[in-house]
Amino acid sequence: MTQKSTAAAMAPTARPSATARDIMQRPVVAATTGASLRDLATQLVKNGFSGMPIADPDGRVLGVVTESDIIRTLIAGKRLENLTAGEVMTGPPITVEVEAPIEEVMKQLEENRIVRVPVTDHEKLVGIISRGDIIRAILEPEFMEFGV
Repeated sequence: MTQKSTAAAMAPTARPSATARDIMQRPVVAATTGASLRDLATQLVKNGFSGMPIADPDGRVLGVVTESDIIRTLIAGKRLENLTAGEVMTGPPITVEVEAPIEEVMKQLEENRIVRVPVTDHEKLVGIISRGDIIRAILEPEFMEFGV
């Protein structure tokens, strides 16, 4: 299946009017460009994140630091405590607007080969969507837990 046909095949399962706002995770944890890479890595591990947006104090997304960025830094023999998020982040960031349809979010994730995408509202960070969030949004529950 092509990327277009994959999204088209999945669209009927998702709510037709589903937008980024409907499926995004919030609040979203972001780091400043001055955050130490060691502290950022600690937050990734502590929270089970695979990456984190880097934002200015007003919430404008400047880039993203991922587990892959951290691994590349370690392979290069650099110490995490000697670097900042701003020195390692990937940018400019790929983002989606809060009212973007779920199909557009899927397209951004797939075309850019990314695992998560920050969600913005008038260029301000308001949430984040991962591939898992998309899959969770389109599935109908067939397994339930009782007596938990």
